[in-house]
Parts: sequence; C-alpha cells; structure tokens
Amino acid sequence: MPKAFIRRYTQLPSLIYMLTERKLTLLDPGSWDDKNDSYYLELYREKKKIKTVLALCFAMDAETYHHWSVFAGGSAGVCIQFDHKKLVAALRRRVGVRTGEVKYLLLTQQRKNPLKVSELPFSKRYAYQHENEFRVLYESEGEERAALDIPIPLPSIARITLSPWLAVALSKHVKDTLHSIPGCSNLSIARSTLISNQEWKNLGERAK
Repeated sequence: MPKAFIRRYTQLPSLIYMLTERKLTLLDPGSWDDKNDSYYLELYREKKKIKTVLALCFAMDAETYHHWSVFAGGSAGVCIQFDHKKLVAALRRRVGVRTGEVKYLLLTQQRKNPLKVSELPFSKRYAYQHENEFRVLYESEGEERAALDIPIPLPSIARITLSPWLAVALSKHVKDTLHSIPGCSNLSIARSTLISNQEWKNLGERAK
C-alpha cells in the first residue's frame, strides 16, 4: 500500500527554486554517488535505445539521521514532505514519466533471477534497503536533455522541515523568507529536532 507521504531531501536553493517556480527538477543520474545505481540507469537507456533518462528520488520513511546526513547535510539541508497521491498525479501528467518503489536485491537473487530491462531503473543493492526509496523516472526516445522541470501544485507540499544543523537563531529568518514567497505564507515549516530534542532530554531526566 502506498505511503501517504513521501519526502525529498535536498538543499535550500533547490527548495526556493521549487517554491518560486512551482516545479520539480529531474536530473541526469550520472552524477549520483552510488555508481552501481547510475550504471543501471545508463544500461536501461542503452538497452531501450533512448536518448534521455532522468530521475528524482524520494524517501518513503519518516526522517532518519541517514537521510539528513547523506542527502541534505549541513545547515542548508531541507526535507520536503509531499502528499504522495497529489504529487504523483501531477508528475504523471507529463508524457514519459513513470514512478515506482525501488526494490533492494542481493547478488544471489540477481544470479538466480536476472532482471528484466524494465526493472533496471528501480533496482538497487540490498545494502541500501534502509533508504526505502520511491523514484520518479522520465525517458525520451528522441530528445536529449540533462534536466526537466515538471509543474507541481503547491497543495502537494504537506510540510517543510529545516535542517537539524541550522542554528536556532537563524531558523526564524529562514522561515520568514520562505513564507514571503508568493502563495507560501501558510506553508507548514519547522526546524528538525532530530539531533537535539528537549522533550527527549526531559524524559531521560525522569529515569529512576
């Protein structure tokens, strides 16, 4: 069953662009850190004999330290929580887009049951299973491009969480700046307390 929300971990400049332009940007996966993953997407492009494959990744789980540190590290990191159904409905209006959950496979599984070409973009090594990823893919047979903007409705954004490494003293200014973007005054924006939560500390003090 699809998750009600999916999360995109990124950096503040990307968030500002998304809110200002009301668009999500799919990019060439060639620059991804996981070269096994980007290799499978390039294999898919070659085997399908198409000119362009672009992708964008989301997490289906609640926030984790791993997601913050790997995909949105530093004080400029942000997590954008989307309404799953609203976002996917908007993205699928673009011809050439398909979406799906990533499957995490062991090498032993691959040896016994070779993948179909259509499965290549949604398959990763088992070591990455904790990412619980949802992926958006765009492909084009005749057009070469390195990026693609897809319009999205502002109501598809359920919440924005600022980096847990953002100084508390700066968080209000960042919130005010984001709220000043036309149409964004009512967005739910908060700073993550993942690495320092006062209630968690208070509960610890009750230990006997």
